[in-house]
Amino acid sequence: MLQTSANLDPEFEAIFDALGSPVRRQILRELGRGPQSVGRLAAAFSVSRPAISRHLAQLEDAGLIRHTELGTRNLYRLDADGFERTTQWLSRFWDEASARLQLVAENLDDSDG
Repeated sequence: MLQTSANLDPEFEAIFDALGSPVRRQILRELGRGPQSVGRLAAAFSVSRPAISRHLAQLEDAGLIRHTELGTRNLYRLDADGFERTTQWLSRFWDEASARLQLVAENLDDSDG
């Protein structure tokens, strides 16, 4: 049975929605180099600083990044917990798909008999 977005875990819907944007994926790559401020991130893109802030908010809402306030600046970094939860979900998804493929392969072998 095909699952619709209505019956998927909202946490993972938010994560995959956040990962759906090439700009947000590039932001994650930039943050993979280390913590950065909004200004520094914005300088690496051809979109406005407010647009970068909106992308950062969506990534943070999805649990993929977090920020620390340093005076008047926010410093953003990857959130390892968010990536770990996502990896676990993907692993579980792959394990289930792999088991189904194994069953199909076994049934095909039995019908060749």
